[in-house]
Amino acid sequence: MAGLRTIVKTLIPTGLFKKIEPYGHLGEAVLMSARYGFPGRKLRIIGVTGTNGKTTTSFLIHRLLHEAGVKVALLTTVAHGIGDNITPQAEHITTAQSGILQRRLKEYAEAGVEWVVVETSSHSLAQHRVWGIPYEIAVMTNITHEHLDYHGTFEKYVEAKRGLFKIANKHGLRFGVVNEQDPSASKFVKTVANSTTYGIGTGELTAEKVTLTADHSTYTAKIADDTYDIRVNIPGEFNVSNSLAAIAVGRKLGLSKAQIEKGIAALKGVEGRMNVIDEGQKFQVIVDFASTPDAFERFFESVRPLTKGKLIAVFGSAGRRDQSKRAVQGRIAGQNSDVVILTEEDDRDIDGNEILNEIAVGAKSAGKKEDKDLFLILNREEAIGFAMTQATSKDDVVVLLGKGHELTIERADGTYPWNEAEVARAALQELKKSH
Repeated sequence: MAGLRTIVKTLIPTGLFKKIEPYGHLGEAVLMSARYGFPGRKLRIIGVTGTNGKTTTSFLIHRLLHEAGVKVALLTTVAHGIGDNITPQAEHITTAQSGILQRRLKEYAEAGVEWVVVETSSHSLAQHRVWGIPYEIAVMTNITHEHLDYHGTFEKYVEAKRGLFKIANKHGLRFGVVNEQDPSASKFVKTVANSTTYGIGTGELTAEKVTLTADHSTYTAKIADDTYDIRVNIPGEFNVSNSLAAIAVGRKLGLSKAQIEKGIAALKGVEGRMNVIDEGQKFQVIVDFASTPDAFERFFESVRPLTKGKLIAVFGSAGRRDQSKRAVQGRIAGQNSDVVILTEEDDRDIDGNEILNEIAVGAKSAGKKEDKDLFLILNREEAIGFAMTQATSKDDVVVLLGKGHELTIERADGTYPWNEAEVARAALQELKKSH
């Protein structure tokens, strides 16, 4: 083992493994699994994949098991940890690099954790970064237009996601949980002999009598002869769907009706997901991580009907990421918002103004006119401050999309600290001073 550690320490800093995509990542994953003693074999792993909803679904499953008395850990885009001891995620990535991942799994195994909920990205699956993790349960939330800059085609993206179910099958998969409402659902169901499908008004596990409010949702979940009275304390119809996935997992693991109902209601929120910012202002401000066309559709479908006044949207689109989605996001926001404010979102080394213009094409196709109800403000802090001045009624809603929980923003000259909620609070405080 000492010799192996020497090899790992020597080769990984050189970036040798990562230069041979994806087999460099596979080599790194194999070495890191060995270095930390194959910790996944000492744990029971639940993998959650999908374009949108992975993080919230992972948090819901984690909270459900924790409230039921299970010693459970969490590894997501937002945070990681055991039980109530959850630490914000520093890495700007959904699934951590194999070295970090295996080290954390070892820590969980040594702490006596039984189950670990792992948010698993298409990149980590395609790059074999999760090699050595024996997933026992696989969950698919949905698959929509995203990451085609990396995968090339939508079909390859779907196959990368389905890789989670294939990996789990090799390790004696107990069951899969699949969103019946997703067009790719049948491919995932066929991959696993024992699957539960879920959906709003469809699937084996279905949500009925759904009531949506500005801060929570209630519904009746039904499967076979069982019913559950569910309250989800994260608003949005899409979070009804996410909670169904968690219920399916809890039910399969033998949790009682009371444990499931209590566990879902126990999660009060997820950082950067439908977070309401309140500094005493008369209008509402929401921070959300939505950054794909599908996430935009779902977000606006939930927020628009509940907005009596103006809906003011602030967002951008990341550089070095799927360029084809920019105009689509602009169109969706333009159709659903009264005011659209375009700004930076991790532009990296791409010209930010170029990105804004590409998004603006979509917003203009939806009828928005520049300097009237469409504004291009590259600096995100300035854009957020401007958005607050556009809210003039108690019925108005300002939504800040795309950054959510992230603690950095990436620009051409480097990475800077960033906290969307704190920037919003500061802007609201400045607004108070000016009135």
